[in-house]
Amino acid sequence: MSVVRQTPLETIRLLFELDRDDNPQLYDDLVRFRKGTKRINRLRFLAHEGLMAHLRVVSPAGPAMLPTGPVALPNGEDVAAVPVAGDIFGVPVTDR
Repeated sequence: MSVVRQTPLETIRLLFELDRDDNPQLYDDLVRFRKGTKRINRLRFLAHEGLMAHLRVVSPAGPAMLPTGPVALPNGEDVAAVPVAGDIFGVPVTDR
């Protein structure tokens, strides 16, 4: 019988800087909260919701979650033409 050894899960600590020019919507949302626990919890919530949304797009739970017709973005571009990005904090998307 083989014993599977699991390494203990480590706590992930993040330290990052965010300028308004990097991501105006995220910056404006986070700056509403003073430094500390409330801002950290808001970022944690947004990251969790973003992950859940990404997983629903990549692997939908069922046909009820799929759009019934073509879906367009506010600029008129077809959603199917936009790749799903896993790099949330990467280079900002700009107008073409």
